[in-house]
Amino acid sequence: MNLLKDPITDQDFLLGLIPQKHPFVMVDKLFYFSPEKIVSGFNITKENLFTSNEMFKEPGLIENMAQTVALHTGYHYFLKSQDAPMGYIGAIAKVEIDSLPCLGQELRTTVHILHDIMGVTLVESQIECEGALIATGKMKTVLANR
Repeated sequence: MNLLKDPITDQDFLLGLIPQKHPFVMVDKLFYFSPEKIVSGFNITKENLFTSNEMFKEPGLIENMAQTVALHTGYHYFLKSQDAPMGYIGAIAKVEIDSLPCLGQELRTTVHILHDIMGVTLVESQIECEGALIATGKMKTVLANR
């Protein structure tokens, strides 16, 4: 069940939910949130650190997955009226990138929470661009200040 009535696009609000700051922000919309799933959006601009030759490169896709996990954590804590704890990537596994998106395209990243135990979260991510699946991966994140 989506706990959002409408997508969230307020950049100041979204920046308050993740630890990253400009120019290292790789999420700019929150489309869907539930305890088990989140869907974020991201428009690729030429100013982005991972854009080169009008293409969004592989490290940017992986960082987009990680920041979508951070957005899930941040929004979950926001709903509880608590500050989100800092976290970090513990492991990245089975990343497959089939194609790179271009400048001006929008990513839609879906993260499914597989396990969340004692501050360690295992997720499965997929990134779509213009309706096509372009990347998948699994990631483990760890909360740092519990």
